[in-house]
Amino acid sequence: MVNISFKQFLKMEIEIKRKIMYRKAMDLGFTHPSVVDCSQELDVLLNKYSKAINKAS
Repeated sequence: MVNISFKQFLKMEIEIKRKIMYRKAMDLGFTHPSVVDCSQELDVLLNKYSKAINKAS
């Protein structure tokens, strides 16, 4: 079993979400509701990551 930290998990999720958002933006345009939703989901992940980093220090 692979044991990864919560921060590592969040980093992977952030990169995946960022790539998905970029692909959607290229196909649909940056203001499409699907792209905006994805951007908001990415913001949530980034906020969680920031809190995890601040909590560790």
